[in-house]
Amino acid sequence: MKSPDNKKTIRWALFTTCTAVMLILSATAGAQPDGRTILEQVEDNQRAISDAAFNRVQLSSCRFGLQNNQITCAERPRVKSLETVSINTGASKRDTRSISIVLEPAAERGIGMLNHTFDEPGLDNETWLYLSALGQVKRIASGNSDDDSEPASLFGSEFTTEDQDTGKLEDYSISLLGEAIESGREVWLIETIPNEKRARNSRYARTVQYVDKERLLVLRADMYDRSGREIKRLLASRVEKINDIWTARSLTMMNLVANRLSNMAILEINTGVTIPENFLTTRTLTDVAFREAELQAIRAQVD
Repeated sequence: MKSPDNKKTIRWALFTTCTAVMLILSATAGAQPDGRTILEQVEDNQRAISDAAFNRVQLSSCRFGLQNNQITCAERPRVKSLETVSINTGASKRDTRSISIVLEPAAERGIGMLNHTFDEPGLDNETWLYLSALGQVKRIASGNSDDDSEPASLFGSEFTTEDQDTGKLEDYSISLLGEAIESGREVWLIETIPNEKRARNSRYARTVQYVDKERLLVLRADMYDRSGREIKRLLASRVEKINDIWTARSLTMMNLVANRLSNMAILEINTGVTIPENFLTTRTLTDVAFREAELQAIRAQVD
């Protein structure tokens, strides 16, 4: 794994340390920290891991059921192998550009998704999907308020573009509901409710996040629809420290309506990689020669 630039690492370490100290002091003093402050730190950690990053991912999906009180696949999972590249952009490096390309199965090789996530409130995120069989790039809407549909699925999985969003905390009413134990860890329960504009582009009327108090990452998230029914649940596991930031290497999204689940296993995380900004454009989706040449240069930095 490559190490990020030393100056950048020092600046980030100072920022995260100061924020963590503030949270610890609040807890020590007996005062509950603010829910938004906690989520800001969680998202800043996510941005740090996604900056100048090249990851190898396995995405598997199946119908699930209960066997011996354990959730298991009720059919052979559909498995895809992907490579993902991401950088942080914008004046304050709070926007993220990412691209994911399918490597396997062979029939889907070359299918790609480009995503631009903006931190600024009111500025819609942008997503493009390239289907190699059709040779076309399709612009995807940032959300969908129709109860019978969702924002764009990530490669046919139960993860959607909305589930990958960061930023725009101003678009939500945020409440600290209390504390609990999740997976043996002390967590804060933080509720987010989208404002009127955001709600028009979201299937989730309310989300409750279980944030690890010590490691400052989401261990679980319960998503509810407008009728108060829990429709999806996210579970995080295989938590490891990457560049002094706790990161979940396995994310499982359960669709409780369709009884389907998808697991995103991050097999390899490489940060501090040199990535040209023009790689994070629609050209990479359609120009195979350009994409492969740039990917080879990126792979050479980590292999």
